[in-house]
Amino acid sequence: MDLDADVGFLRCFGRQVKLFREAADLTQAQLGDQVGYGQAQIGAVEQGRRIPKPDLIDSMDRAVGARGVLSAMKEEVAKARYPGFFRRYAELESQATELHAYDNHVVKGLLQTEDYARAVFNMWRPLLGEEVVEQRVAARMERQSLLTRRPAPLLSFVIEEQVLRRPVGGHQVLRGQLERLVLIGHERNVEMQIMPTERVEHAGLGGAFTLIHLPDQRRIGYMEVQEASILHTVPKKVSPLEATYGVLRAQALSPRDSLAFIEKLLGEL
Repeated sequence: MDLDADVGFLRCFGRQVKLFREAADLTQAQLGDQVGYGQAQIGAVEQGRRIPKPDLIDSMDRAVGARGVLSAMKEEVAKARYPGFFRRYAELESQATELHAYDNHVVKGLLQTEDYARAVFNMWRPLLGEEVVEQRVAARMERQSLLTRRPAPLLSFVIEEQVLRRPVGGHQVLRGQLERLVLIGHERNVEMQIMPTERVEHAGLGGAFTLIHLPDQRRIGYMEVQEASILHTVPKKVSPLEATYGVLRAQALSPRDSLAFIEKLLGEL
């Protein structure tokens, strides 16, 4: 129901943009020129297929003379970018000074290529509509601004070997994903470690989780499964996850050996 409501709201917002644009006697191309976006992007917003960023909404509001009507909907538009169970985490993630994640099914969303992310959403069950898939992909790509934010956050990832061998979207998509991991893994603020399948001792059998540190020194633990999520904020819940993550890093390959391992996998494709 939340998904249907989000799609309906975005379509309604898009119709408002179109009405104001036509009232201002502007074509999509002319509006795009004024706000620095292409005609296709404006069309996607009007059709509810693209979720515009807050600065784009403000620019469109000024360009079409909406007098704040479009800008007043920025917060609701932003909420529609993510499914309800994920929204609070996405907000906290964007503020992180540190983020540490263990993943055992797919590559972490922050690290995914656009093709890999689209393949993941296309496999979702129950099936997502094409509009929703494209909205979710765009939102996931925008989350990745965390990787290039300055000052740079400290990021670390422990990834199961089987994740890197699973050809999500096909072998060409997997190749692109592995190449991206190698590039990101060479960043000074990123440490990437692979957990070999052959490891006898493994501290992560309880499942995937993410740890984030916030500017106010709060530490958050996050877990997600089947569209249900848990955010832990109290130390007695977060500390065991931090201890588990520390053991996982000790059991995994070193960052240097992990990058060599990914490059080896690339050579096998």
